[in-house]
Formats: sequence, C-alpha cells, structure tokens
Amino acid sequence: MLKTLAIIGVVVVVAIAGILLYAATRPDSFRVQRVVLINAPPDKIFALINDFKAWPAWSPYEKKDPAMKRAYGAVTAGKGATYAWEGDKNVGQGSMEMIESSPQKIVIKLDFLKPFEAHNIGEFLLEPKGDSTSATWAIHGPSPYMSKVVGTFMNIDDMIGRDFEKGLADLKAAAEKK
Repeated sequence: MLKTLAIIGVVVVVAIAGILLYAATRPDSFRVQRVVLINAPPDKIFALINDFKAWPAWSPYEKKDPAMKRAYGAVTAGKGATYAWEGDKNVGQGSMEMIESSPQKIVIKLDFLKPFEAHNIGEFLLEPKGDSTSATWAIHGPSPYMSKVVGTFMNIDDMIGRDFEKGLADLKAAAEKK
C-alpha cells in the first residue's frame, strides 16, 4: 500500500514538473486575430470602431454583462479616447485608450484589472478590397509564465477568437445596414 502511494506521488510530481517545463517552452508573447470581409466602405466601419460609444452596436463584450458599469472619458472617439468598464466574471474590469486612430488602423491600449491583470494592445485594420473592406481585429501582448501554464489547458486563440468572430459578424451587420 505504501509503495503504491509512493509510486502515485512520484507520477503526480513528474506530471506537474512536465507541465511546468512544457509551459516554460511556450512563446513569450501571444497574438489572436480574426478577419472578415464587409460589404461597406472603410469610413463607415471606421466610425463604428473609432467611437467607444458606438461599440454596443457590435462588441460582444458589451453584451456579456448588461449590468456592466461603463465610464467614458471626456474624449470618446479618436486618439486619446478612453473607456473603462467594471462587470461580472464574464467581462471583468479594465480600461482602454485609443493610442492611434486613422481610417486604416486603430490601436488601443488595453489594461485588464480583473479577473487577472494584463496589459495588451488591440488593433483594427481596415483595407479596401474593391467595393468591400477587409476588417482585421487583433490583440497581442506579453505571455507571462502563469499565462503559459494556463495556456497548456486553455487555448486563448479559441477563447478570444470566438468573441472576435461574433464581434466582427455584428460589426459587418451594423456596417452593411443601408
């Protein structure tokens, strides 16, 4: 009996050590992105992304917690615009600031406070394609060791990617309205 418990203990320790070693080999940064073709000109799509007050029309995160508290800065659109939120476990707490805003590219500094602290960059790229526009939504940032460990069990690309796909589908619907 004691020998069996010792063997089980060794197997558990080796498994944990293997997971921790594997996590250490993971990349030091991450990037998740999705792309959709929207039958609308870039300026119509730009207007929906460039103003934080327009995000409820398409952002999946705005719909996850209807009771979410929102705080808009004095500037809500373009470079320098700010927005903060505090919600349930589905949206957490954090803030955003537009650090670059042009009809082709919007860059947002994302600071998450809950459920975990993270500092990332969000990007929207709008590229004309004939009568349509290719819209890319991406997020990237550092991947600290604990994120690497969690990433061995949960795929961040799948988790965030689904939200991005939903958001881009809603952005497409909003931009394509006549």
